[in-house]
Amino acid sequence: MDIETKTNLWKTTRKSKMQKDRKILLETLQGKPSNRVPIWMMRQAGRHLPEYRELRARSPNFIDFCYSPSLATEATLQPIRRYEMDGAILFADILLVLDALGLKVRFEPRIGPIIDRIEEMSSFSPKNSSAVTSRLSPVIETVARVKDKLEPKTTLIGFAGAPWTVAIYAIEGQGKTDKSLARLWAYKKSEELKALLDVIMEATVGYLEDQANAGADALMLFESWASELTPGLIQTLVISPTKKLIGMLRDRGVTQPLICFPRGAGVMLPKYVKDTQPDGVGLDTMSDPKFVEQSIDHQICLQGHLDPLALLSGGEQMQEGIETILQSYKHRAHIFNLGHGVIPQTPIAHVEETVRKVREFERKF
Repeated sequence: MDIETKTNLWKTTRKSKMQKDRKILLETLQGKPSNRVPIWMMRQAGRHLPEYRELRARSPNFIDFCYSPSLATEATLQPIRRYEMDGAILFADILLVLDALGLKVRFEPRIGPIIDRIEEMSSFSPKNSSAVTSRLSPVIETVARVKDKLEPKTTLIGFAGAPWTVAIYAIEGQGKTDKSLARLWAYKKSEELKALLDVIMEATVGYLEDQANAGADALMLFESWASELTPGLIQTLVISPTKKLIGMLRDRGVTQPLICFPRGAGVMLPKYVKDTQPDGVGLDTMSDPKFVEQSIDHQICLQGHLDPLALLSGGEQMQEGIETILQSYKHRAHIFNLGHGVIPQTPIAHVEETVRKVREFERKF
């Protein structure tokens, strides 16, 4: 083989490897979509996987599980091994920030999270920033471990809960409530609520910054409870804190793309996106593709939004749901995902079929 032939072969091999190692999800989030739609799923690591259930049994305490870098790393990697998702999301919990701030957090079977409830801000003495950083350091170690083990083509996504969503748990003391206690604070204790949001925001910014520095390629902010709020309260409790948080991250030099998921924002979604200017926006199950296409700037990457119950059910309805979403956003940057998390009873075969169908879909730009 002559030198020219060897050189051409080397160039072809190198180009092929570069294509193989491309982070398709990250590029799409950066506004550079390819012909293939990237895919990952919220709660892709969890109880629908038998390997996760076996792993979870090693640590009876869920908080301890999240703070174990070896266990959390393995949980993060399991759906990547099984499905070859384009994104690996850090295995953790949005309530770890409250735990780090000094509120006792525990998880009860069939009940969910139980938190030391804040009744008055005067009774809450949050830990200082160095103590918060120290408490969350095992999670940051998990980010570094996962980054080291992931293939170059897989995007690592770090995350945290948005201030309002995290504040709800601190005020309500548990999940599965009507959120009325937290919403009443907005009317009766607006200054105290603002102070609580600021405390959570400061801790969250540091937490996300540390994840970014440890190797996260992208970050996601979960606003799981943007629903049941008046437009005015969405502006005050959801949009304004998120805008401030993003600004603080950028001021600290965090350049990683940010996905925001304002679940339940409804008709306020365009205002949310316009004001906060995330790189990507997660769409929930109720999102209407026509409304989204007409109201969300094409510079914003979309993420979502198959109904998790359709994924659970499978069959024709799942197939139609996948096709509708792919066709609706085929002319713009789009990351395929669910409108909420994978339901524990979801058959593995349905996830595999969804991944296959999304991978087979090609779009032209």
